[in-house]
Amino acid sequence: MLRAAALALALYAGGALAGGACSETPPTAESVRKGLQLALKTFQALDASGERLALIGRVGSDLSKHNLRYSHMAIVWRDHPKGRWSVVHMLNKCGTATSALYDEGLGNFFNDDPFAYDALLLFPSAEYQQRLINALGSALPASVYHPGYNMVAYPWSTRYQNSNQWLLEMLAAAWGNVSNRSQAQSWLKRSGYQPTLLRLGALERLGGRLFRANVAFDDHPAELRFSGQIYTVTVDSIANFVRRLDPGARTEVLRL
Repeated sequence: MLRAAALALALYAGGALAGGACSETPPTAESVRKGLQLALKTFQALDASGERLALIGRVGSDLSKHNLRYSHMAIVWRDHPKGRWSVVHMLNKCGTATSALYDEGLGNFFNDDPFAYDALLLFPSAEYQQRLINALGSALPASVYHPGYNMVAYPWSTRYQNSNQWLLEMLAAAWGNVSNRSQAQSWLKRSGYQPTLLRLGALERLGGRLFRANVAFDDHPAELRFSGQIYTVTVDSIANFVRRLDPGARTEVLRL
């Protein structure tokens, strides 16, 4: 009983409401059950891995029309000061044009109205893990963070930032020994990072800009956006980059 209680506390470590879903409808008992079940399965897999840190992806929305599976990626750290296997990530504030940085338990991470109950774990090799752990305990997470949120932020601009872009720039700061966003983006270019190309029609771009505060296209070069070529940071592009940069990285997929 004590072990179960301790594990439940760990799954929610870091603040009960941090980064919660912004749906107008309350979560159902079934969605809460599945979210906790995946959180427990992930916690156990992380513990069994023998690793100290991983990148973790979830399926927040259906991106199949863009040939993408995972929509959001974060860092999960075994020895986080706020609790074992706490998640560190950036989240949009309920559809507004701003964001915030959070650290929270796996229970919260998966209790965000996911499209599917899948988890992607990407374990960098030991050296890369250690450098990222060192960075998490420094001022770097805040130094590469920008509160102006854009779901489809252009990877080579500092005007906005999306959640996956913050994570990517955090990796650049930790692994490239840089200290701000401009330097991080320069290092990513030199290191061969390739963003994902989304092909969006004019009506889709117009609808997003007019009716969603967290979508903008004015940071993208005109010649690209007017031709429907929207480049942005995705979980797939981060995972591909990490595996190229760090051949020792390994991946594990968890599903209910």
